[in-house]
Amino acid sequence: MLSEFDLIKRYFAQHHIQDSRVALGIGDDCALLNPSPGMQMAISSDMLVSGRHFFPDAAPRMLGHKCLAVNLSDLAAMGAKPIAFTLALSLPEANPAWLAEFSAGLLALADEHQCHLIGGDTTKGPLNICITIFGELPPGTALRRDAARSGDDIWVSGSLGDARLALAAYWNEVSLDPQVHQQAALRMHTPSPRIALGMALRGIAHAALDISDGLAGDLGHILDKSGVGATLLIDQLPAGPVLQTQPQDLRRQFTLNGGDDYELCFTAAVSNRQQILAAATQSNTVVTRIGQIDSASGLRLLDDEGKDLHLAYQSFDHFVNP
Repeated sequence: MLSEFDLIKRYFAQHHIQDSRVALGIGDDCALLNPSPGMQMAISSDMLVSGRHFFPDAAPRMLGHKCLAVNLSDLAAMGAKPIAFTLALSLPEANPAWLAEFSAGLLALADEHQCHLIGGDTTKGPLNICITIFGELPPGTALRRDAARSGDDIWVSGSLGDARLALAAYWNEVSLDPQVHQQAALRMHTPSPRIALGMALRGIAHAALDISDGLAGDLGHILDKSGVGATLLIDQLPAGPVLQTQPQDLRRQFTLNGGDDYELCFTAAVSNRQQILAAATQSNTVVTRIGQIDSASGLRLLDDEGKDLHLAYQSFDHFVNP
């Protein structure tokens, strides 16, 4: 039977970290970090709860990927470069097969972004995963939610809605061919954090956030913090490749209100359009211009003909939604 310390040593301890920003990793009461000289720290925490954020039988390798990806996405939204993270893990049992797959998915993504696991905690209990992540960025360059300006373009990275479509199929709200469902579900299980784009947008974009609970609701946080409104061209929202094959009403609903996209939504001056496109090319990320920031409060939705659409939209809320 695995002890707590054997579990950590076998599956999560990363030896010989070659990064001057990490002075001390796993194995002591605290980890020690050395941020690069003159840099600010960016810190974020996310908790993933079995049955709430993921299915109890979720594939552990994909789950390992996702639990770190959603935290990396928070750093991307601020324009921060990853340094390290901690992992607090509650497990019903120490299952070696599950742990091997989970840690493989987790650490593969960590290695991809040079983000080091430096500590945390394990305990027995219901399956819950909590990560705190640390990044760095030059002072004054953070892409904050309160920085949108009237007249700004609104942009979004990647595509939207396939994750929500996959969830709808799981819930039998829509019917999808199994192979098509599997393709859409990859967006839900293995999101791609836009770290390179976020860093490339520093000094070019004004406000930004990552889309976790749906574009309309999440954009609303920028509007509230910045004291502005917005107009979105709903049929310009970039639907995912699977969602593109669905009827228009479903495309509109899931690109606007779908969650688990983990794309970046950001604003920038019209005069910076070429710089935005250059940042997208530099980071190998597709971006789409989807609307404009307005001085009048509220969110307005227009179709391709400029007609006002009165569609319901809201952000997911863990204490409101079932």
